[in-house]
Amino acid sequence: MSSLSASLVLTLALWSGAVPAQAVPQTPAARTSAAQTPAAQTPTTQGSTQLGEVVVEGRQLEALIRNFVIDVSQPANNRGLARWNRPVCVGAVNLRSEVGQYVIDRISDVARELEVEAGEPGCRPNVLIVAAVDGAGLASALVEDRPRNFDLRHNGTDAGTRAFRNFRTGDQPVRWWQISMPIDSETGTRAVRLPGDISPSTGAPAAPSINVFAASRLRTQIRDDMVRSVIIVDVDRLAGASLVQLADYLALVALAQIDAEADTAPYPTILNLFADPASASAGLTEWDRSYLTALYEHDQLRINRNSQVRAVAEAVTRDRREAAGAAAE
Repeated sequence: MSSLSASLVLTLALWSGAVPAQAVPQTPAARTSAAQTPAAQTPTTQGSTQLGEVVVEGRQLEALIRNFVIDVSQPANNRGLARWNRPVCVGAVNLRSEVGQYVIDRISDVARELEVEAGEPGCRPNVLIVAAVDGAGLASALVEDRPRNFDLRHNGTDAGTRAFRNFRTGDQPVRWWQISMPIDSETGTRAVRLPGDISPSTGAPAAPSINVFAASRLRTQIRDDMVRSVIIVDVDRLAGASLVQLADYLALVALAQIDAEADTAPYPTILNLFADPASASAGLTEWDRSYLTALYEHDQLRINRNSQVRAVAEAVTRDRREAAGAAAE
């Protein structure tokens, strides 16, 4: 019998699409210094061309942003950068209702800013936030209880073995596991075969049929869509982070494929939150916002992943230069 709580089992079933949609249950929170309703405040951001006391200009800024995009991005193995091309529905478990609702609303608001539709109350969650007192223990329990939800046995749908091991055994305060899917942009249907796919007419194993409308060496009609994500918050290890900071951190890792092991110290990003919450930004930084905007505006049909990363980095660089120019006027 599963050792997971009844509410978490039900929510996992919703997350994996195993039962009809209904309201996501929330249980009383475990202790957390961040689980306090935040006072109204506007997150401060760090300047686009100023890191600490060092002003960054020209090619140095371009190189720094390119490295930032390369370092923080973690697409599925052998695939391009994925994003949400379907409505995002956020669920929260093991948080006090007002805290969980704040996190849900904040992630949904950031999604809407990126022109991603956010689900209404009662929707089936595809982004699940779970609070725990033992993040690694809960991650392992979730995987053991529902292994097929985490490992689709296709290397184009997740970040791979090392990332999976870090999700289960790493010591970070927040951990996440994401599933993305290659999608035929012309039809919106899945473009890869998964274990268990069979032909309804023959009962034999079958793969999706894709009609190519325009062959090209530079472009493809297959894009990568994020389809579900589970994020575990280890409430005993938040090191004094505020709820505002935590919610913005969760928004970034929920809406983009972020490398949990990336060294982000050289960059102005909310991803540095747990290194020193007292000196961290109060929310998403301008770099974070520029990255998300570029990710959700870039052309996903470039056939080469490196060209996608380059396009996102160039867009972030343009945005930061324009912002610096406007500030100087």
